[in-house]
Amino acid sequence: MIPLFDLTRQYGKIRKEVLDAIDQVILDGRVILGPSVEKFEKELAEYLDVKHAIGVANGSDALVISLHAIGIEKGEKVVTTPYTFFATASCIVRNGGIPVFVDVEPDTYNIDLNQVEQVLKKEEIKVVIPVHLFGRTVDFEKLDFLKQKFGVKILEDAAQSIGSEGKIGNIVKKSGTFGDIGIFSFFPTKNLGAYGDAGAIVTNDDQLAERARMLRQHGSKKKYYHEMIGYNSRLDSIHAAILSIKLRHLEEWTQRRIEIAKTYQRLFEEKKLPIKYPKVEEKGYRSHVYHQYVVEFEDEKTRDRVRDHLTKNEIGTALYYPLPLHLQKCFAEYGYKQGDFPVAEKLSKTTLALPIFPELTDEEIQFVVEKISEVL
Repeated sequence: MIPLFDLTRQYGKIRKEVLDAIDQVILDGRVILGPSVEKFEKELAEYLDVKHAIGVANGSDALVISLHAIGIEKGEKVVTTPYTFFATASCIVRNGGIPVFVDVEPDTYNIDLNQVEQVLKKEEIKVVIPVHLFGRTVDFEKLDFLKQKFGVKILEDAAQSIGSEGKIGNIVKKSGTFGDIGIFSFFPTKNLGAYGDAGAIVTNDDQLAERARMLRQHGSKKKYYHEMIGYNSRLDSIHAAILSIKLRHLEEWTQRRIEIAKTYQRLFEEKKLPIKYPKVEEKGYRSHVYHQYVVEFEDEKTRDRVRDHLTKNEIGTALYYPLPLHLQKCFAEYGYKQGDFPVAEKLSKTTLALPIFPELTDEEIQFVVEKISEVL
């Protein structure tokens, strides 16, 4: 069997480090916002070259808290993509805002910033939430242009893209650190994953950081004194200790993901398969960290035939995302309909995620491609 993602292979290599770290946290006795959380927050901030990192319970809470910290008011509009995980849009509604969806680019699958610009010209928008989807960084140059021209706040959803980079002029920045505030998810399958739910908020804005820290702990700076209505969303101390260990390995794991993407690309090119795949680009900075390796087929029927054949051969796959957000029942009140965002709707029917994780072997990649070739 070749799984889509395998946590156990990675654990086998770092098991002693992880168990020692867990033991130390429990022996220390400070298991809620203890020293292991402070340590990881400091290490994460240094890795990303950002002033503040605030650990929270999960990536979804990170989005809700970040938007709350920005100060979204009831009825204010927030632009985002319909081709992403549910939490990117639900955080808007949970804060009383109105989601305004914009279609994605057919090549990058990221939000189409040219279309965002057209929306900003017509509507009063407070915040834009770009998603660095599947590990590919959104165009920072264009995003910066929109921020300067229209004065919108930028909340970066970097849940899938830790370590990816973008460029503004000659300055290279990591995803999540360009906007006013950014978020990460450390769900177990992420490039940097805990062994349960975990997340973080990052920012260079002292005021936003202070609000986020209060909001993660019931709106309180001092115990039992509450300045606002907040949440119970603290990064678990054990997860923080594990993430500190994994952060040491992240660069090595990221490089292996890029090598896997190159191997897929080489094999697809050799076989001349009618398949669209994410090309590895040499830009002088790391624009893609391949959290998911998502390929695109000519139509839904072909995609489903390939997926069925891979399943029969015990190869894991996944559909990201089978129903775009603007067509979800819970967002029906906003009046979107089939055909509003044709690129996102097409991708939901024609894309397929293939196995990718650092411990995947070249032989396994070749087997996956062989089985795809048998269908195509």
